[in-house]
Amino acid sequence: MGKKGCSKIQNNKLNTYDWLCDVPDSANATDYVEVQFKNTRKGYYLNSSKIPLEKGDLVAVEASPGHDIGTVTLTGKLVLLQMKKNNVRTGEGNEPKKVYRKAKPTDIEKYEEAKAKEHATMIRSRQIAADLGLNMKIGDVEYQGDGNKAIFYYIADERVDFRQLIKVLAEAFRVRIEMKQIGARQEAGRIGGIGPCGRELCCSSWMTSFVSVATGAARYQDISMNPQKLAGQCAKLKCCINYEVDAYVEAQKRLPSREVVLETKENTYYHFKTDIFKREITYSTDKSFAANLVTISANRAFDVINMNKKGMKPVTLEADTKPQPPKRDAQDILGQDSVTRFDSSLKKKKKKRNGNGNKENNGNKENQPKEAAANAGSEGSSKPSNGEKANGNNGNENKNGKGNGNKNGNRNRNNGNRENNNRENNRERENRDNNRENNRENNRNRPRPNRVNNDKQPNNDKPQQQAKPAAKPDSKPESKPDTKPEA
Repeated sequence: MGKKGCSKIQNNKLNTYDWLCDVPDSANATDYVEVQFKNTRKGYYLNSSKIPLEKGDLVAVEASPGHDIGTVTLTGKLVLLQMKKNNVRTGEGNEPKKVYRKAKPTDIEKYEEAKAKEHATMIRSRQIAADLGLNMKIGDVEYQGDGNKAIFYYIADERVDFRQLIKVLAEAFRVRIEMKQIGARQEAGRIGGIGPCGRELCCSSWMTSFVSVATGAARYQDISMNPQKLAGQCAKLKCCINYEVDAYVEAQKRLPSREVVLETKENTYYHFKTDIFKREITYSTDKSFAANLVTISANRAFDVINMNKKGMKPVTLEADTKPQPPKRDAQDILGQDSVTRFDSSLKKKKKKRNGNGNKENNGNKENQPKEAAANAGSEGSSKPSNGEKANGNNGNENKNGKGNGNKNGNRNRNNGNRENNNRENNRERENRDNNRENNRENNRNRPRPNRVNNDKQPNNDKPQQQAKPAAKPDSKPESKPDTKPEA
């Protein structure tokens, strides 16, 4: 929106939101306008010559002596409401100052030259005040628009006689001198800065009137009485302490007094601390320090106080039946709490047939512990034949040293395996991967008994050879047949 709009942005704390800007004929309701100058100064002037003014115009207004340059910040009916709010009198004996004209280029040039001298004038005036031995600090200097007058803002804890200072300043700067005393809060508002909350200081962004802050406001809010934390950049108590004190005072009225002592059959309890917003009070059995702290609600505290007035003492300070919080039944829907969720699932064993048309015997693991326990004490050992390994039959019977009692059974099994060796070799390459997987599963699922001799496992990757039969004590070992494995 334009200059007349309600949303005109101005980066100053004295800006007033014109909520009557879109009301018809509100701009012509009065001839008074609000004009703002540097920092925290603004005034109300009469537009007697009916100059068409809008928000944001630079105007030359009446001053004593000469004229001043300011910015129009408010027009229309809202100016009358602001004048009433700020107690501006316009009756007899209080003639309002007038608006001369809109600022010309020559007026703006003089205004800019005067503002450029303000910082150097402030530094020089501080040196002069220090040479005169005055206990004061000059915080800011403001020149009038025409450069004929300068206002010196100073801070002093005690009353200062600055008559000699005015003479020296008038001779040094050749202007009319005006001295204005301000407080520490006003100085912080004029200088500006960032507060501990991370935002711009309230006194420099929007606050115009400063109310005294007492330490009682901090006590109401249970704030730590640390001067370094309670003080702002102006070395005074922070203005924001007063913002919420009314809410705390109202909340304290609905809580029992801190001086009341609660009595039970076992102990006497004294007030320790209060959580105002939760309406919970903590009591201690000792006045000076925390001992046997008990936290109860405000309603329970009122009940105990009423019982003490009637001469009754409860057994404990807490209520007899405490409300239990609702329990939530935790259900593991996805099964994430299972300990074995990371274990790989066992593959199902596939049933395959050997060369003789018989099913492979993968279920010998039930008999293995018994045979291993029966043969654990024997010292003799014999290697399992490759034919037995390929068939998956009786592969575990010839392990870990068999006794003499099993020799005959092994010979018969080896003879039967020798006859079928040629057929098995033809299918060796086709079944090699399947046999390796089955052997791996058998070794994984087989229980491990106590073993005396650990035989070396045959390498299944090499071509399997026929095992030598066990020799009889009275006969020679049988000769190996001259059959070669087919390619």
